[in-house]
Amino acid sequence: MSANLAALLYLVAGVLFILALRGLSSPATSREGNRYGMIGMAVAVATTLLLHLPPLAGFALIIVGAAAGGGAGAYVAQRIPMTAMPELVAFFHSLVGLAAVLVAGSAFFAPHAFGIGAPGQIEGGSLFEMSLGAAIGAITFTGSIIAFLKLSERMSGKPILLPERHTINIMLGVALAALILLFVSTESGFWLFLLILVSFTLGVTLIIPIGGADMPVVVSMLNSYSGWAAAGIGFTLGNLALIITGALVGSSGAILSYIMCKGMNRSFISVILGGFGGETAGPSGAKETRNVKQGSAEDAAYIMQNAGKIIIVPGYGMAVAQAQHALREMADLLKKEGVEISYAIHPVAGRMPGHMNVLLAEANVPYDEVFELEDINSEFGQADVAFVIGANDVTNPAAKTDKSSAIYGMPILDVEKAKTVLFLKRGMGSGYAGVENELFFRPNTMMLFGDAKKTVEAIVKSLAH
Repeated sequence: MSANLAALLYLVAGVLFILALRGLSSPATSREGNRYGMIGMAVAVATTLLLHLPPLAGFALIIVGAAAGGGAGAYVAQRIPMTAMPELVAFFHSLVGLAAVLVAGSAFFAPHAFGIGAPGQIEGGSLFEMSLGAAIGAITFTGSIIAFLKLSERMSGKPILLPERHTINIMLGVALAALILLFVSTESGFWLFLLILVSFTLGVTLIIPIGGADMPVVVSMLNSYSGWAAAGIGFTLGNLALIITGALVGSSGAILSYIMCKGMNRSFISVILGGFGGETAGPSGAKETRNVKQGSAEDAAYIMQNAGKIIIVPGYGMAVAQAQHALREMADLLKKEGVEISYAIHPVAGRMPGHMNVLLAEANVPYDEVFELEDINSEFGQADVAFVIGANDVTNPAAKTDKSSAIYGMPILDVEKAKTVLFLKRGMGSGYAGVENELFFRPNTMMLFGDAKKTVEAIVKSLAH
């Protein structure tokens, strides 16, 4: 295949990736976006293979590797529950980062195979791109592993604060910059090894102090890092597809991180440096002993049957219980009674960006009933009922009133303005941020304790009679 034809096909793949991102921006077009992305990746992979036709033995290894990876991916995709999707995404990011490190190492030790010179004669620009890709990839790898362990609860979701952690991070950052300069100037594998080792360490120290409440932003940030790592390696290899794909993933992840930061009142620069949430996240004090108003599924059914407008607020508790299908059934019965139903989605509801949207789409909830925070927050004052199912931190009034709270300043869904708040929760425990919800004790709040799916199914049973 000629270089000109390969460049054209890579451009086609890039356009398909852009269309994929556009499609993924809305649940209504997400399937189409996924198709564009898969077609684009198939074009990019086929073009790379045809441009650099390997010998038969090498081609066989590629087929074996693709079959093993594809088989593992298909198996995981079929078996993984939706509740485990955030940690799966974090784990995938770690693989992208590790791939960048391995490709950088391969390019350094076998530069002739990548067309960037001979050992000891690699150009300075290629060495810099190689070191940058390896460093970002290594940070992404260990950072994503820590995020995976926290999200999967194999490690405590609370911040793990190292003594003088900011000083440690600054020292590691300075050491990393120095090692990059040493590697570029000497072309020594020793400095490359130390560079990767320091980057692995920095990935851990950046992410380990971050609390569970900030995990959605961490996932988005690591997504951006993995893209920039791929783009750096793309420059080293002179691969247009990697450059385009990496830049798209890196920039879109950065934009999403910025949106998420606004949704949590965090500093974007602080997020990029991994220095947010560590000092304040965690339990905010003693447990409340005040009484709450407790109701039953029958009480909730009666209240909602007599409502004119209901706004449903889904959260991670809905995901854990897999209650989205029962929730949609409940909404359908209420709509038959003439009740207006809407769904309110907070930018950081769940454990990753878009988590609630995916679950509602899986249950075939109409897209035109689902609204983001800024589009529906003003509607709570006119709602007869706010039905909160497993969402905690994103509805907590402490974000507006308690300056000592870990979530102070975070925009929340104003559910307390509804005439009645039905709060479905397993118990009185605090949310992922470790902050108790003042909303539980408001006079217009009725608590519905129990498993989200079983409780909603009980409500459906009452509505059907």
